[in-house]
Amino acid sequence: MTESGFQQLKEEILRKLHEGLDPKLTYHSVGHTKDVMQQAERIAISEKISDARLLLLIKIASLFHDTGFLCSYKGHEEKSCDLMFEMLDPKLFDKNELSMINNMILATKLPQVPRTLPEKIICDADLDYLGREDFEVISGNLKKEFFAYGIIRSEPEWNQLQVRFFESHLYFTETSIRERYPVKMQYLEKLRRKIVAENP
Repeated sequence: MTESGFQQLKEEILRKLHEGLDPKLTYHSVGHTKDVMQQAERIAISEKISDARLLLLIKIASLFHDTGFLCSYKGHEEKSCDLMFEMLDPKLFDKNELSMINNMILATKLPQVPRTLPEKIICDADLDYLGREDFEVISGNLKKEFFAYGIIRSEPEWNQLQVRFFESHLYFTETSIRERYPVKMQYLEKLRRKIVAENP
């Protein structure tokens, strides 16, 4: 696949997401997919991945990783893989490359257990915001989505869910451990203080 071929694919996927995603998906939105693609490329370059073909596969996996939300909230990763196999021309990729993309998408399923560096990169890109300045805004979008889908029913429930998630979450690449982990731990401390304040 050429760069222009990738750009065409990207436009098509983003259009599908824009037109087809449930408006209640305030976190798993087109913006999230764009962010994950951007962060995956940034982390990959920082991790010294210079092979253009591998970078392309990482970008394709990032692009497809949440397309399954077009069909289903639960088990969306498997649906994302199905859509990827449907849409990618098998003449442009060998079986090993398609398998790599498939495994990168599946690696984003929680709890994340990536095995290869590309899988670690996409996992860290997917949850990059946990250690970023815009955490509060993005976290607010996720909370709104969880309320809309009945995953949580109260603010204290949300705060406890956040703390449990933060405590179980790991960054896998040296880049994210260096650049995101320290800020993430500051947010975790704030969340813990919030829970203490709610339960005097």
